[in-house]
Amino acid sequence: MLHVIEKEMQWRKEHGRQEGFDMLRRSKPIVAVGEDEPLGGERMKAAYYRTTNLDRKFNADGADGLGGIHSSHPHHSSPSETWAHLFDPPPPGTLLTSTAASATHTDPPTSKHHNLFTPSSSPSHLEILRILDTEPADTITIIAIGPLTTLATAAAHAPKTFLRAKQILVMGGAVDVPGNMTPVGEFNTIADAVAAARIYALTSPDPASTMPPFGEKVKLPDYPSLDDLGERRLRVLKFPLDLTTKHTLRRDEVNAKLKPLAAEGSPLAEWVLAFVDATFKKVEALHEGHEVGGEATCISLHDPLCVWYAAAAGQSAAKWTFIEREDIRIETVGQWTRGMCVVDRRDRKRAIEGEADVEGDMGEWLSWKKGNRVDRCVGTPGERVLAGLMLETMFGSS
Repeated sequence: MLHVIEKEMQWRKEHGRQEGFDMLRRSKPIVAVGEDEPLGGERMKAAYYRTTNLDRKFNADGADGLGGIHSSHPHHSSPSETWAHLFDPPPPGTLLTSTAASATHTDPPTSKHHNLFTPSSSPSHLEILRILDTEPADTITIIAIGPLTTLATAAAHAPKTFLRAKQILVMGGAVDVPGNMTPVGEFNTIADAVAAARIYALTSPDPASTMPPFGEKVKLPDYPSLDDLGERRLRVLKFPLDLTTKHTLRRDEVNAKLKPLAAEGSPLAEWVLAFVDATFKKVEALHEGHEVGGEATCISLHDPLCVWYAAAAGQSAAKWTFIEREDIRIETVGQWTRGMCVVDRRDRKRAIEGEADVEGDMGEWLSWKKGNRVDRCVGTPGERVLAGLMLETMFGSS
């Protein structure tokens, strides 16, 4: 992606257009490698959502995650020799050992060839902790648009440092709607339900009350005692399928904005058109109610919605609505319900602060000092606002 953006900026410059991507140039993102396996369960891939006939050198299942664009549009792919070893630690026995590299945050020598990002030789969970430790508390927002494995690993490695985060924005789960992987499970949550449960537990007055049971595969330690952990807790803002599915991007919107630019030679427009069109076709194949090739076919903007909130909430906070401090727990061991977001729908009186726990309350759902405290987003500035805003931000005004 960053390779294509570099080509796009050069194309715009050569054609007398504003290069754009000012923030990306001012503050290069740090890219670090995450975990290989989930904390619990088997590795999952959304291969059902990929097209076939893909180049198998990119992923074990042959999917590059972008509709096979590395095969269909190889001229927009970054040559493998430019990135294959970017994230390797320095070899042992040199003055710059991997330990020293981690401590000093030194990048591989090849990083000078990449103008839009900085590769890190540290694993991602340590990179997250480094940033949280060096920046003031309550200044770092983490946007999680995939399984929470890396975040759970960071939290287990240094819980008090992890709790310095201002907030975690989580795209994941399905509360009052069906899942997209199982009848109750959404991909990001079911892909590592144990990691999600551990992150959510850090919102609880007593994290032990909602921690998942330990299995043979889970190697992470438990969180410290309440006294050692302190009073600070994690703020998790949840953006589930209930909300994100309603925010859509239509094929006619994409074509109207991108096809003229692609015809003029825009590398980014050509690249985005290719993989988005593949996604539209997959939606038509998987779901009822979509006309094949229809202009009204749409895709849901699940991940962009979290980024939208992070970028815009400060200016339009009143237009975002949340159910606050909701006790949402993640099922981690159910045969059919792994990854389910469980909430208490019983008509039971809850204990208020200072009262004893309610008798017969298995799981302590009615307790004021147990359970999770998650803020679930239920309203945005508008379900049709994000699509136009996103296209305009990436490609400019018409």
